[in-house]
Amino acid sequence: MTKTNFGDKLLRIEGLCKYFPVRRGFFQRIVGWIKAVDGVGFDIERGRTLGLVGESGCGKSTVGKTILKLLEPDGGKVIFQGEDISDFSRDQMKPLRRQMQIVFQDPFGSLNPRMTAGESIEEGLLVLGMRDRKERKARLEELLKMVGIGVEASDRYPHEFSGGQRQRVGIARALSVEPSLIVCDEPISALDVSIQAQIINLFKELQSKLGLSYLFISHDLNVVGYISDVVAVMYLGQIMEYAPVDELYDNALHPYTLALLSAAPGAEGARCGHRRVTLSGDVPSPYDPPPGCKFQGRCSLVEDRCRKEEIPFYEPSEGHLVRCWKVRTCSRLHAPVELATTVP
Repeated sequence: MTKTNFGDKLLRIEGLCKYFPVRRGFFQRIVGWIKAVDGVGFDIERGRTLGLVGESGCGKSTVGKTILKLLEPDGGKVIFQGEDISDFSRDQMKPLRRQMQIVFQDPFGSLNPRMTAGESIEEGLLVLGMRDRKERKARLEELLKMVGIGVEASDRYPHEFSGGQRQRVGIARALSVEPSLIVCDEPISALDVSIQAQIINLFKELQSKLGLSYLFISHDLNVVGYISDVVAVMYLGQIMEYAPVDELYDNALHPYTLALLSAAPGAEGARCGHRRVTLSGDVPSPYDPPPGCKFQGRCSLVEDRCRKEEIPFYEPSEGHLVRCWKVRTCSRLHAPVELATTVP
């Protein structure tokens, strides 16, 4: 067990890996590995939000679950509050569960249908050691008001709420143990568009009030651009580009990031002024990823070097990392021309 001083960094991830075995045959022998997360690293500062964005299947949710050790990492380090928790056992993790919480994508599936909203939230209060019933009731009412739900709703069951209300209950449950880090695993993708803005603003309001840090996982670039301080763009288990939000949206360099931004409808995509970038080909299988750059099969700038060797991060400007050795060439794609708004 080691402790390191990282200043304002609440969480540091170094070379995180998570592989899933592929089994075949009568005896279910392991014949290969799905490389869901392959050497991911980033920092999250106290009171700040890191947005993790990418296509479905790129490994975003696996990163979040591995950080919380809902899935055991196969490599790398998870350093929380200066302490390496990568090899912590389940018992060692129990005290940290209070400080690291998650809000799931499906607000209905994440709640026990046999428990009322009040009972679900009170579980966390019992974990905190709050045995006095009156004290728990007062704290429950405070949490419900904090997330915008009437106190009378504490006796209702999940099926009696709308999707947005259920997600508010899930947020209140996460807040009940007074965490410092919340992993938001696509928390608005299952909600109506009219409700999404309310939930996003609630997250921002709670962060301002409580000093929370978020790992915000989403495929929606508009939402990520609105809520995040730093954005990491993920593709096939690796981070392709990592930068402060304004720098990434105004000066994206990696061809994959440019393609995502050009396809994003609405304000965030439009403000970037990127020309339309159309990707050809399919995402390779994480079971048998190509050597070298994992984006090589869909990149218009690919050369022999891209197919032969692992591409390290380059830093074209302070705090802006891009996994592409042709960053100067990439920058020529960043031309302020009209954005096509039709998503393929």
